[in-house]
Amino acid sequence: MAKINFGGVVEEIVTAEEFTLAKAQETLAHETVAIIGYGVQGPGQALNLRDNGIKVIVGQRQGGYSWDKAVADGFVPGETLFSIEDALQRATIIAYLLSDAGQKEMWNTVKPLLKKGAALYFSHGFSIVYHDLTGVVPPADVDVILVAPKGSGRTVRTNFLAGSGINASYAVYQDATGRAQERVLALGIAIGSGYLFPTTFPKEVYSDLTGERGVLMGCIAGVMEAQYETLRKNGHSPSEAFNETVEELTQSLIRLIADNGMDWMYANCSTTAQRGALDWKGRFRAAVEPVFAELYEKVISGHEVKIVLESNSAPDYRKKLDKELTAMKDMEMWQAGQAVRALRPENRKKG
Repeated sequence: MAKINFGGVVEEIVTAEEFTLAKAQETLAHETVAIIGYGVQGPGQALNLRDNGIKVIVGQRQGGYSWDKAVADGFVPGETLFSIEDALQRATIIAYLLSDAGQKEMWNTVKPLLKKGAALYFSHGFSIVYHDLTGVVPPADVDVILVAPKGSGRTVRTNFLAGSGINASYAVYQDATGRAQERVLALGIAIGSGYLFPTTFPKEVYSDLTGERGVLMGCIAGVMEAQYETLRKNGHSPSEAFNETVEELTQSLIRLIADNGMDWMYANCSTTAQRGALDWKGRFRAAVEPVFAELYEKVISGHEVKIVLESNSAPDYRKKLDKELTAMKDMEMWQAGQAVRALRPENRKKG
């Protein structure tokens, strides 16, 4: 492991230099990884593992979109694509990548088919941490491990194909075989992680649920809507409001932050922008800190988990979700965004 200073705090991380792909391949040489669920994380991880020479099969209900997607991705029914039950019987490592509600629903099918010495692998600690709500309690004779990519399943794959990787956390919840640590690091490297940093199942869940509801998705969407609507109410055109709210952020400033950090982005903007941002940053932080404190408390209390399980298990969940996403898509702000994206030079050339 490499020791890296993160802002004054020294952490131990793992890269492909400390735990090489060759070592990962050797560690997993006699393993069969069953990807249970081919929805969000499943495709990216399955394809990266396969490309890295790991024996991978997919377990998925036949006849649906995800089954057809697995076939399109080169998994062959009866050879590398099976029902969930058949895949479980063939596997030594079970990558349990169904949705959180799906994991709860399938657990009574999965648990009896877990073999002694197998590894139960997660990319989210949800089902284990909130086992009182999900019922997911693994038997004592299997390893329980986690690799959680810090990005969507789509970017797990696209970054891999681009020659980079998505950073991921890893954890061991239960070491029944004495090989859990070696297995989890091998899987983390084999799915193409940029680097691996240690966590625990609870910490992964608490940070992940907070991040998704906060800066990564919920907060940023809400803040964008608030600024866009303020500009529109004050007479600014949709194009101007969208460019000042979203386009400049996503096409310019975020890239500067990604390259060298927030201070570097500030240093490469006008002095007027610098002064205004520095003066208002504290006000925004003070305004949202109480919201984040409430959010974190609701995550660790299980309040958010109950909402997820109840809504995602409802028979009309998909219909309601489509309605919510359509409403977002139809907002003037995102309709303006569609027009702005079409005007980007690279998109005009396609036309």
